[in-house]
This record gives sequence, C-alpha cells and structure tokens, in this order.
Amino acid sequence: MAPKLSKADKKIAYDRKLCQLLDDHTQVLIAAADNVGSNQLQSIRKGLRGDSVVLMGKNTMMKRSIRIHAEKTGNTDILNLIPLLVGNVGLIFTKGDLKEVREEVAKYKVGAPARVGLVAPIDVVVPPGNTGLDPSQTSFFQVLNIPTKINKGTVEIITPVELIKKGEKVGSSEAALLSKLGIRPFSYGLIVLSVYENGSVFSPEVLDLTEDDLVEKFAVGVSMVASLSLALAYPTLAASPHMFINAYKNLLCVALETDYSFPQADKVKEYLADPSKFAAMVAAPVAAADSGAAPAAAAPVEEKKEEPAEESDEDMGFGLFD
Repeated sequence: MAPKLSKADKKIAYDRKLCQLLDDHTQVLIAAADNVGSNQLQSIRKGLRGDSVVLMGKNTMMKRSIRIHAEKTGNTDILNLIPLLVGNVGLIFTKGDLKEVREEVAKYKVGAPARVGLVAPIDVVVPPGNTGLDPSQTSFFQVLNIPTKINKGTVEIITPVELIKKGEKVGSSEAALLSKLGIRPFSYGLIVLSVYENGSVFSPEVLDLTEDDLVEKFAVGVSMVASLSLALAYPTLAASPHMFINAYKNLLCVALETDYSFPQADKVKEYLADPSKFAAMVAAPVAAADSGAAPAAAAPVEEKKEEPAEESDEDMGFGLFD
C-alpha cells in the first residue's frame, strides 16, 4: 500500500501535472463546474479519455503554478489563462477538435432537484394535469397560488404555472412542491465559458461558425474596403475592378462627346448612330426564346441565329471585362 501523501507533496504533484499539461497542449477549454458531482465529473473524464484531460483545482494554486511556469519557460502566452480562473472552474486540455470536445462535454448533463437557496438557471413551469396527491396536500398549492381542483380523489392542476423564474432563488415551498411532484427541473454539467488556443482567448460561440459564415463575413469586409477605397480614391485590390470599370466609362463618355475614339468605343458610336442595329441585336435573343417550343429539328437553326448576337455583345466592348 502506497504511503499517504502530505499536503505539500500533493501540491508539488499537482504543480508538476499542470506544468506538464501546459507544455503538451496549446488548446484549453475553461469550463464552469457549478453543481457538478464527482461521479458526473468522472463520467466526463472517461468520455474525453484519449485526447483530452480534465483538471480541477483551487484557482489560487492554478494561478501560482501558471505564473511560475511562465517565468521559467518564457512562455508568456499562458498568462492569458489567469484572468479566466474565476469562480468554480476547471481546465480541459485537449489535442482534438475544440468544437467536438465541447459537444462531447455537453452530453454529460445530469438532472437535479430544485434545492432551497439555489439560483434557477431556467424558468420552471409546472404543467397542468393530475398530480397523484391526495386532497390533504392542497395547502402546498394554495401557498403558491396554483389553481387546482379535486378529480377522482386526487389534486389536479388546472393551468400551467410559472413557479420559478430564471435568476430567482428557490424557496422552501417551491422545493417541497417540486419534490412531491417528482419534478427535477434543473440539469447541470460542465459549461464551456472561454477557449484558449496558442495564446489567444475567445468566446466558445466562435466554434459554431461555419465556412459559409466566414466567407460571408469576409465578403462584407471586402465590400467595405472597396467602398472606402472608392470614396478616398485610394487604389486597393478590392477596389481595382470598380476603378477600371469607372475609368472605362469615363473614357467612353469622352469619346462620345468628342472626335477621339478607340476600338471599344467605335462599336458604341456605331450603335448610337444607327439604333436599328441595337434593336436587331436585342430582338434576336427574344425571338430565340419565343421559339423554344418549336420542334426539336429547328433547334440547330436557332443556335446558329444566337451566335451573331453574342458576337455583337463582345464587339460593343463588354467583352473587355471577360
């Protein structure tokens, strides 16, 4: 039988374990552990076994170990963990996917009764229906102003009742009633509060972002950069296509108002001088679309008619931007 360790030896072993985990891992989830029992915590450890380690401990001890280890190794990034060690929290060191680890941790929630003095994490609503309690128990319902009636020798709740609101403390009457009804309204587990990765700290909501969300946010950013660049007349990669198009439009306007011309403007001048050509160009695709219900044998002929129209578009100068 191994000798029992003293408090000093336990602190040394804990410090050594925490420092080793800090050296081996660059990803840490900081999780709240309020109302989480030892058996539940053991189940979580088993579920994460393989690529993650759950470490609990006193905040003062963890802060001290992190601060000393940062001084010894020169790794100042881990100091960002210290402000996160507030309240009853634990550290989940992992080498796996952060989102998957958080989802795995969320699976281990255990129902709990409403104990007197607890702050309700959710609204507690008592549903209508037969309670199975005998009429002598109506005093509980009267104290809480819950409408009831006697049905077949038992107490029946008539309408849904919001017994406890989120953020309120559970009273003795509410706790006793929920216990009699067999309702366990609360569920507790490790709740991820913050995420640490390579020195950076961010909210766990970031883990829910998909590639589509990132692309959308990037597109909005590019659009804002392009708008700002155009307003300041400052060239950037995002604004350059718009600047080239605006420059082409300006040159085209100058060419139309003066004798100066260039190949891309010649066709535009030609269409403006003889609008009937432009009308014929527009009519060709419309005629092709209207003949879509024609016999299949006429399809090759229609395709040949569409080709000149496409060439006309390019000749106008729009092909410049392909």
